Order: sequence, then structure tokens, then C-alpha cells
Amino acid sequence: MKKLGLLTGVFLLCCLSSCVEQQNFEQYDEVAVTPLLEAALLYLETPESEINRQTSPSFVSTTFDFEAFSEQFVAEGILEGSLIYQLENTTSKPLQITLEFLDASGQVLDTETFLMDPAPTAILNREVVYGPAGKPLEILTNTTALRVSGTNLGDQTSVSGEPEPRFVLRSTAKFRISLT
Repeated sequence: MKKLGLLTGVFLLCCLSSCVEQQNFEQYDEVAVTPLLEAALLYLETPESEINRQTSPSFVSTTFDFEAFSEQFVAEGILEGSLIYQLENTTSKPLQITLEFLDASGQVLDTETFLMDPAPTAILNREVVYGPAGKPLEILTNTTALRVSGTNLGDQTSVSGEPEPRFVLRSTAKFRISLT
């Protein structure tokens, strides 16, 4: 029994003399939630036979709605972002692809142009950064539509030796948004 009392006394003495840090419950104010959101943006595919059918050099011209920033909290909370493009040309034609960022009145805010050699070529990858380390974020936050144009810089008769020759555009978007 004396040992139990002595052990309890030593335990209490250790607890009273241990280091205890003052708790700061105001740290909650410093918490910031900034998720990284990633999503597919565009996918466009055109077979070489369709490019050959066109009577003009333009083989595609289309406009897509871009409403990624239609919600105010997203437009105001975006911190940075990037658009990643992957283009593949297995046709026998050199191609020029133009992507235009349009505002609500149809004015061009920014343009990305891609020149591609005929097959065989490597897949073209490009990442365009927006925010403190890149282009102004206002380009993205004011964009309401994307216009994609494709121009055949070659002829309308040649055919690639590749199986199922085609042009493919893939793109994804990554955005870091503050939710605080």
C-alpha cells in the first residue's frame, strides 16, 4: 500500500512539473482551403478523309461555351491555373490549330497557336500557366467561349501511311481555388 501511495505521489509530481503549452484556439482563423481541381476541357478529332473532303484549307472552325468561371465564388477565388494541351497529327498534312479565348461580347482575350508537321511526328504537349507565374488570370475569368480553328497547310489529296490517320486535340485544366 505504501508503494502505491509513493507511486501515485511520484506520478502527480511528474504531471504537475511537465511542460504544457498554452493552447491557441484562434488558429482556426488561419486555415485556408485551396483545392486543386482538374477536369477535361476539350476533345476534338478529325480523320484525314474529312480534311481531304474540305474545299478550303479550313477543316474545322467551332466555338464551345466555356462556363468554368460562371460561379462568382470560383471567379473570385481562383489563385492560379494551367491548361494542358496534347495534339497528335498522324495525317500527311502540316496543320495549324488556333485556339481563341473569347469574352461575352465575342472579343478575343488570348490566342494559342500550334503548328504541326505531317506524320510521323511526336505528340505535341504544351502547358500554359495562368496566375502569378504566367499569363494574367483575367484571361480565364473573363472567358465565356473557346473558338478552335484548324487549317490544312498542305494539299487535299495525299493520304498518310499511318493506320486511321487523324488529327486529335485533347486538353485538360487544373485550377487552384481558395474556398475561404
